[in-house]
Amino acid sequence: METSKAASMNGTDRAAVLLMTLGEDNAAGVLKHMGPKEVQRIGSAMASLQSVSKQDMNRVLQDFVQTIEQQTALGVGSDDYVRKVLTQALGAEKAGGVIDRILTGHQSKGLEALKWMDGRAVADLIRNEHPQIIAIVLSFLDPDQAAEVLRLLPEAVQPEIVMRVATLDTVQPDALDELDQILEKQFSLKTPAQPAAMGGVKSAANIMNCLDPGLESRIIEQVRKADAKLGGNIQELMFTFDNFLDLDDRSIQTLLREIPGDGLVIALKGADEAVREKIFRNMSKRAAEILREDLESKGPVRLSEVEMAQKEILNTVRRMAESGEIAMGGRGGEEYV
Repeated sequence: METSKAASMNGTDRAAVLLMTLGEDNAAGVLKHMGPKEVQRIGSAMASLQSVSKQDMNRVLQDFVQTIEQQTALGVGSDDYVRKVLTQALGAEKAGGVIDRILTGHQSKGLEALKWMDGRAVADLIRNEHPQIIAIVLSFLDPDQAAEVLRLLPEAVQPEIVMRVATLDTVQPDALDELDQILEKQFSLKTPAQPAAMGGVKSAANIMNCLDPGLESRIIEQVRKADAKLGGNIQELMFTFDNFLDLDDRSIQTLLREIPGDGLVIALKGADEAVREKIFRNMSKRAAEILREDLESKGPVRLSEVEMAQKEILNTVRRMAESGEIAMGGRGGEEYV
């Protein structure tokens, strides 16, 4: 019979257990192929592992083997392979933009190094640069890291930077060269210099989603004052707690397994009734009854606490969407990841 501990493990915990069983050299070999956020999450999980039973370990290994048996070697390609296939399929001119969008940043060692840096270190590095250069940097970073950097920059330039991210479309090679000089790195392009696609309204919305509620509201208000249409477009693409109505039932059920019960109670104190009902419908009857009782018995909660609890859940939503564990549907039916 499966132990409760194994049953409650999320994907990160299971990955941590798997790596701990591989030995130092093999675990290091796996981790070097992961990105900064994955290394941080799995490293934290490995550090917090305590008293994992042999039964739990065996169950994790069995699940891993079953998953691998269902996979193929497809997708273990290289940049060169992707370039050749897309160029052959679409032609050099059409494939160029697609290739740039898919492989943006792979050629820039300086930019890639920023993803491994602390947010404060990145902010200190670019603080005195032109807002357009800062916008390019933030567009390349993951939304949560970009939001951390944005928080540490002077308040006076934050709205302008968000606007520049939103209006950024492509970056010319000379701009990347300038950025490379700022980072004091050198890198060479394997293919002729092409404009790199990055930034845009969705990128700005993703960064805004990761900000604290108060800072998010202040920046979007100032952006709307400077450019009402642009501010509205950014806000339209921001994923809010009400957008839970756009998630399918399977995604909500998967998400609920990752959310602490006390955090869910606080977050739902400020949610619309329609959102609450959708959550209830995707829980067992008993679990829904307990959650309703907890909501009724919970006393008044400060709005700031509700907003922070909702933000934490939204961060979980984005993380799981990025890893493909859930599907996020944006307004208008567009996929929002």
